[in-house]
Order: sequence, then C-alpha cells, then structure tokens
Amino acid sequence: MLQVPFIRQNKELVLERLALKNFKETGLVDEVLALDDKRKRLTQEYDETQAQVNSLSKEIGKLMAQGKKEEGEAQRAAVNALKEKLGPVNEELNATEKALHDTLVKLPNLPAAIVPPGKTPEENVEVRRGGDIPTLPADAVPHWDLAKKYQLIDFELGNKITGSGFPVFQKQGARLQRAMIQYFLDFNLDNGYTEYAPPYLVNETSAFGTGQLPDKEGQMYHATEDNYFLIPTAEVPLTNIYRDEIVKDTDLPIKMTGYTPCFRREAGSYGKDVRGLNRVHQFDKVELVQIVHPEKSFDALDEMVAHVEKLLNTLQLPYRILRLCGGDMSFASAITYDFEVYSAAQQKWLEVSSVSNFETYQTNRMKIRFKEANGKPQLTHSLNGSSLALPRIMACILENNQTAAGIPLPAVLHRYFGADKIA
Repeated sequence: MLQVPFIRQNKELVLERLALKNFKETGLVDEVLALDDKRKRLTQEYDETQAQVNSLSKEIGKLMAQGKKEEGEAQRAAVNALKEKLGPVNEELNATEKALHDTLVKLPNLPAAIVPPGKTPEENVEVRRGGDIPTLPADAVPHWDLAKKYQLIDFELGNKITGSGFPVFQKQGARLQRAMIQYFLDFNLDNGYTEYAPPYLVNETSAFGTGQLPDKEGQMYHATEDNYFLIPTAEVPLTNIYRDEIVKDTDLPIKMTGYTPCFRREAGSYGKDVRGLNRVHQFDKVELVQIVHPEKSFDALDEMVAHVEKLLNTLQLPYRILRLCGGDMSFASAITYDFEVYSAAQQKWLEVSSVSNFETYQTNRMKIRFKEANGKPQLTHSLNGSSLALPRIMACILENNQTAAGIPLPAVLHRYFGADKIA
C-alpha cells in the first residue's frame, strides 16, 4: 500500500498518477490525510496525558514519604481522572488507525512515469517482438482438436470430475506438462534463482500482503471453513516468505522461483476466448520473484524481462512484449510488461507472462525491509513474473508445430520429454 508521508508530501503527483491509472475514487486521498491528521492529534493527546499520569504518579510517592497525605491523595485523584480520560482517547485512536488503514488499502499503487496513458488493452504499447510466425497447412486445426487427435488432454473428463475449466492432461500431454515445468525451473536455476515448493493455500494475511485482498477476493477460491485461499499464483506464497523480515543489504537481491498449480475463478469469462486452454480455472505455472534494493528495482525489471524473453526464444515461439497502459494494469503494480505468443491456428496473440515491479506497494503491506550497516530499516522493492504459465505455451507449441507426421517439439524439451515430437 502507499505510504502516508509520501501522499502528504506529493498530493498533486499522487492525484495525477491515480488519474493515469483511471482510478475514480480520488476523494480517498483527502480522507487518508484527514484521518492521519486526526491520528496525530489523538496520539499527541494520549502521549501528553500519559506523560502527566507518569509525572504525577512519581510525585505521589514523594508526598506520602514527606507525610503530606492530603496532597498525595489529591494527586492520586488527579491521576485517576487522567487515567479515565486515557481510555476513551485510546479507543478513538485505535478506531482512527483502523479507519486510516482500511481507507489506505483502497488506493492502488501509483503507475511509474514511463507507463503510457490509456484505458483498454488496445492502448498498450508494443515494445518489441521476436520469432517467426509460421505458415500452417490449409488443414491446420486449433489445439483443442490436436489434443483430442493425439489424446493429450480430455476437457470433457475434467468437466465430469470437477467442472468447466479443469482439463485432464493424459499420456503425452501429461508428459509434456512435466517436461516444460522441469525445463522452466532448470532455466531459472541456471540464472541465479533459488527454488521453493510453497503451499498451495495461503491465509488472509498472505493474500493481503501481495495485494490479492481486498482487490481480487471475487477471483479466488476460498476454503471458508479454515479461511484459506487457493493461490492464484506462486507470487503470493513466495513473496510472503519474507513477510515481517529485515534482511541485510548484502543479502539483496533475493531471487526465488517455484512451480505451483494456480487457481482462478475467472468470473465473467465466456465465448471463444475461453475455449480449450485459452482460459482455465486450474493451471500450472512457474514463477519468478525478486526482492531488491529500491535503487535497483528497475534494473531488476529489465533483467527479468530479458530472462523471460530469452526463455521464449529457446522455445522458438513468436512473441511480442507490451508495456501496459495505466488502465490495463493491476491494482498493485507500478509497471507491467506482458508477453504474448502468437497462436497461428487461432490467428491471435495469447498472454503467457506478466513481469511487474511493485516498488514498495507489497513490501509496505508485508513489512519486508533491509538494513544497511549502521542504518535504519528501509522497505525493499518487490517484483515478479511468470516464466512461464503453461496452458497457452502448450497451445501454441501444438498449433504452431503441427504437421501431418506429428508435432515436433522445441529442441530444449527433447531430453525432458524423452522424444523429439508428439506422435
């Protein structure tokens, strides 16, 4: 979440940046400042009253020791009156601090200066593209037909077992999933990341820390009996590893990777864009998370973008990189780059990764800090990105490589898959 001192010192900038994100409830900024003023006043009143209590309490003992009983009793009465005053002030202070917090978390992160204006995905800015879009034979088919032909994925069986959006991978399809997960993890490990296998459910505090709550509760599956949430991305448990921790500046950057299934309700999705693997409720993804020094987070962002781009190049997939406009960014992000791969059979671009810098928005919620030698603790910056989300990668590998004799696989997957093609 945003920091109150920054809002107070940069109110006009905050309003300008919120407008770039097309955030309409800008009156919350004045509410935050008014509540912070009230908090300061109540804190001062409480501290001054407590100081009086402490001072008078010390005098009572002295007066009694001097035999001045009446004066001592008068002081005791004054102390009791002040203590009675402290209770209501403390209650009002606690209520004000809660109201301030609850209002502050309604404000999204501020977009970085290089974020382009815009309200819709059509206004995102293409940074660059790579790879060659293949020319498919006239009888080419989309991945859901290929999945049926080669018995790779059974969408109907998933619907029987659970419901729509829960595909069952089988035979060579299951093996290709496992091969991609292992390759993506190895690729990340070879580039300095440390692997974790985190839980797939998180508590409310963890979901709040990364910004899923209170913004995305309608998109998450909620185990209400225990108040746990199924993770929409490994970003949530991985980043929370360092919640409430103070690390040394020499420990930075912290680079984590992990594979998890991800669960998203995707409420409101319908039509052709959800067919096959285009949009599912459960999917596999390998994630990257970095916790870095504030002065180096944009260098880390460039590094992560280059990392995902290199990974896509090894898969020989046509891709493009988009810098998201203010209106298409997530609630918690300061800047996001989306990666899309081209589905030649569907003739459309499909998102396979987002790489984002959250600056201090998440770490302020989670109190992830670092300390330099002889320095005060400071908030780190946090970043994350997909490397990669599997469903649409698999869809494009199947579609773009289809031939009459089978589906050749990218060379980097051969040793993981145990063959050079799906036959």
